[in-house]
Amino acid sequence: MPSPLAPCVSPACAPHASACPALLIERANQPGPTLDAPQAQALLQLHYALSATVQPLGSQQDLNYRVDSDHGRFVLKVCHGNYAEVELQAQHAALAHLREHGLPTPAVHPSRSGEATLLALEVDRQPLRARLLDYMEGQPLTWLEHLSPRLVAELGALCARVDLALADFDHPGLERTLQWDPRHAQALVEHLLPTLPADERRQQLERITRQANDRLRPLARQLPSQAVHLDITDDNTVWARDAERQWQLQGVIDFGDLCRTWRIADLSVTCAALLHHAQGDPLRILPAVAAYQAINPLDDAELRALWPLVLNRAAVLVLSSQQQLAVAPSNQYILDNIAHEWEIFDTACTVPMELMEAAILLAAGKTPDTPDFSDCAPLLPTLAGQAVTRVDLGVLSPHCDAGNWEQPGFDTRTLMAQPAPASSLHGQYRLSQTHVDRPDEPATCALGVHLNLLPGTHLQAPQAGVWLRTGDNRGYLRTAHWSLWLNGLEEAPRDGQALEKGQSLGVSCGLLELRLCVTDKCQPPSFARPSHADAWLALCPSPRALLGFDCDAEPLPDAQALLARREASFARSQKHYYSQPPQIERGWRNYLIDLQGRSYLDMLNNVAVLGHGHPRMASESARQWSLVNTNSRFHYAAIAEFSERLLALAPPGFDRVFLVNSGTEANDLAIRLAWAYSGGRDLLSVLEAYHGWSVATDAISTSIADNPQALETRPDWVHPLEAPNTFRGRFRGADSAAGYLRDVDAKLAELDASGRQLAGMICEPVYGNAGGIALPAGYLREAYAKVRQRGGVCIADEVQVGYGRLGEHFWGFEEQGVVPDIITMAKGMGNGQPLGAVITRHEIAEALEAQGYFFSSAGGSPVSCRIGLAVLDVLRDEGLWDNARDIGRHFKARLQALVDKHPLAGAAHGSGFYLGLELVRDRQTLEPATEETMILCDRLRELGIFMQPTGDYLNILKIKPPMCTTRASVDFFVDSIDRILGEGL
Repeated sequence: MPSPLAPCVSPACAPHASACPALLIERANQPGPTLDAPQAQALLQLHYALSATVQPLGSQQDLNYRVDSDHGRFVLKVCHGNYAEVELQAQHAALAHLREHGLPTPAVHPSRSGEATLLALEVDRQPLRARLLDYMEGQPLTWLEHLSPRLVAELGALCARVDLALADFDHPGLERTLQWDPRHAQALVEHLLPTLPADERRQQLERITRQANDRLRPLARQLPSQAVHLDITDDNTVWARDAERQWQLQGVIDFGDLCRTWRIADLSVTCAALLHHAQGDPLRILPAVAAYQAINPLDDAELRALWPLVLNRAAVLVLSSQQQLAVAPSNQYILDNIAHEWEIFDTACTVPMELMEAAILLAAGKTPDTPDFSDCAPLLPTLAGQAVTRVDLGVLSPHCDAGNWEQPGFDTRTLMAQPAPASSLHGQYRLSQTHVDRPDEPATCALGVHLNLLPGTHLQAPQAGVWLRTGDNRGYLRTAHWSLWLNGLEEAPRDGQALEKGQSLGVSCGLLELRLCVTDKCQPPSFARPSHADAWLALCPSPRALLGFDCDAEPLPDAQALLARREASFARSQKHYYSQPPQIERGWRNYLIDLQGRSYLDMLNNVAVLGHGHPRMASESARQWSLVNTNSRFHYAAIAEFSERLLALAPPGFDRVFLVNSGTEANDLAIRLAWAYSGGRDLLSVLEAYHGWSVATDAISTSIADNPQALETRPDWVHPLEAPNTFRGRFRGADSAAGYLRDVDAKLAELDASGRQLAGMICEPVYGNAGGIALPAGYLREAYAKVRQRGGVCIADEVQVGYGRLGEHFWGFEEQGVVPDIITMAKGMGNGQPLGAVITRHEIAEALEAQGYFFSSAGGSPVSCRIGLAVLDVLRDEGLWDNARDIGRHFKARLQALVDKHPLAGAAHGSGFYLGLELVRDRQTLEPATEETMILCDRLRELGIFMQPTGDYLNILKIKPPMCTTRASVDFFVDSIDRILGEGL
């Protein structure tokens, strides 16, 4: 017997095995055994003393029943009697061996005699073998549309742990002739190809497997062998969700393919199965490779063999199912699986084998081979000694301004505007290649360079090779070890012409694109998506050695190292979104852009009301900074102009403005005004609300999502009111005001009884923290009246919901048909510039003056006022208030359609661009779907959307995008939620 991980050197280990193809599929040609439910129940009673109900389980060839009895739940497995007993006993031994190594596998139960674990029977003249195993509770992942990278890695790690445990396992039953053994794949494919019609699909399958075997053949004798499960897949592992809704492994099942073969075969089977969930991107299997390598390291030959084995596995899956359908055309298990087996094969064929090899090596921590270019002649000999301008076209490029990168031809115009010679940068993530409102990554990484050369600049062959023309002014030089792709070449050699090193390649047209590629098996694209970039860059190295100058982009900063610096210096109570956040350094309109050029749809940034990067904001700020920026004690026009504009937006009677820096400061000042005017200190505030972080505003904030101790730490001057939540509160529906007003009466009665003077009431007029829920009709009208009867003032906190964001109203209090005494505002007033305001009447303002003057060093500065004025101008001139109304109506309707379609979507709240989608597990109990909401937000980020949960139960999507958001963005957002809810959370 060979040692557990010895390279297999027998002839049978070559990819074209000597096993007879007919023998390989002899078992597959058999129809499954027949044993109906009453027969199964009789078998269980007779041999296991079990009185049970049975339910058939899917299987390709065997017959499986789930068994439910008073003694537990089991699986009855029945196969043909000609299955070798030693093979089945090997499976039983492997199950026990793995359990001893801590892996969850089912136990095999002996018959009632206490001896046999494998029964030999005859039923209706069929020789059968039967055994009873534990039923592993849970479910397979087969029909889960999306597997997270964590779950992909879990499958790879499981495969590694099983292989490690089986490395020293031996049994005579491991020596089998099995159709799934990859050593026989080529023979099996050739034998089964006729099951497909003689069309393009068959030709493709034949071509792909031939190429795979050509790559596999020289590696085969280096591949170590051992016992392997050979079917660790989404279908043969059982999982269950934990309390956080994360999938956790419950068991490994179906050891029917257990055999001794190449170790790497096990991972190839796992990776092939994962392609069913890869959504067209084969590189999504890489977390499985990395996880396997971390536990059970593979050598270079195994890593290079992995992708050819995956391709062969995909082909064998398709052909075996086609052949099985011919034998059992009504087998539903096969019918259900064949579509996704074709999907596996099609996904595997979407990228070149060379790219997957490079990607696998990189995922395993290896460095792919790179050719030596030191002996090359210069491609552009006339540039020797000349200075070449490096042209930055990246995300932070100074050439990129106010969205100009969106214009077709931006890169070319920018490059050609520089004096020749000039060069773009290899490996740079170009902003011009981004796209928006799409779930796929944009291909932004430049795999070559573009050169601005004087027309007629001479090019020569850096090495001997053959020129192959691919179109007008384009083609590639194929050398012994690499290819050079050129576009923009005149006077090129004739197609197929052999060239010596230094021989003329032609002359430049002026703009020349070039890419190096270490393989001639594929034409590299001009750009690669970020998740593919490292692998493509391994195939398409920098051409600097051929050009003679530095054309390489600076490497991007390490985002994780930067995050560690933040954590080490920036107080951690100041949280960041996401555990592994992308580094955002640019924004434009309603998108935020990371350093790799991916544009994320911003659905949570209610500060940037105009959108990001607005040129008016940049120009106003720069202009005023160039003049003066001081404090409001000085006399300048902007402060008067801005105050007048704000008063024009307020209801009649409001005639005084305070300018501050934030919503916290505005609300804090509003509290001081209420204290000064009323002579009291006691305030009513509404539960589940957030008003700020200062001592006073924190005291009136009772959102436990923002402060888990909020309800236990209120000072005695704060009197929280029952939250008038019309969706999940004690009283529900639009007509529920009376129920909530009883609590207002009760709190006021307590104050009256104690003889304490009421200072006022602060409330968001639309329930912002709960996702924009409207207060019950009449609630504020009655509450305000009760407060004013006692000499208190009414404060409308419009920080989140005001300034036209609601679409239907400029101020939230208009929805309730009331007018407060004090309005507080901030957030979008400055589109990101620190700016807040308190608007009130002169008698309230003067009450504070009697206690001393008020001053904010930066509040109302010239820069802040000019920006505040510009924000109002843009909101008006660009029709953003109308946009919030019109697109907001469409938005709300689409969210409501989600509620009608998906049980998890419990309710759609709000209006305009202040909306909420509340997720619940039960429409009756309204149990919050907290964990599902977090998973949804993480998944949205994968699809290119920023969204975070909010509310006391963190089960609400609080949707508050920039007010320039378009209908297309709304549809992309809602379609993405629809997609994710359909995937299952």
